[in-house]
Amino acid sequence: MVAPTCLPLVRRRCHACASDRFRASGRFRVNAHHKLIDVWLLVLCTACGDTAKLTVLERTNVRAVRPGLLDRLHDNDLGLTAELLQDPVVRRRNRVALDWDGAWRLDTGGSDHPDREVVDVSVRFAAPIPVRPVRLIAEGFGLPRAEVERMVTEGNLVAAVRLGGRLSSDFTFTLKR
Repeated sequence: MVAPTCLPLVRRRCHACASDRFRASGRFRVNAHHKLIDVWLLVLCTACGDTAKLTVLERTNVRAVRPGLLDRLHDNDLGLTAELLQDPVVRRRNRVALDWDGAWRLDTGGSDHPDREVVDVSVRFAAPIPVRPVRLIAEGFGLPRAEVERMVTEGNLVAAVRLGGRLSSDFTFTLKR
């Protein structure tokens, strides 16, 4: 199981120091203009600490916002922060990408497979975290990445998905020793 350990960093250029990494503060700014509402997620530059705003809602009628969502925004709900960071509409609107390095862990659930000749493994994702399958397999089996890549080229590691790129959805593979 691949699970997040913390919020990912937001990749965006800082206007103050030219850094390209921000961390989500978990706080929202909600601003009302009569019957219209604007909502931003506040992010902090990892280098200088400057605050930037990611637009969540813009000039939206207050009645169109679910009361539960409005309560979560006012409470600065960290779970909502994680949901909005993973929302492709929010990322596209703000022209940002996520940096998941160091923000996930692999839970293997024990190791009852090292002495078997053929191992069928199913990898599940708790959140859509883009990770290289070769890195996951290397970490899960305690092997160097070069060894895993060699196994792929020799045909000892087979999967229905492409193991060379990044994946963020469940997949299975077979390891032949």
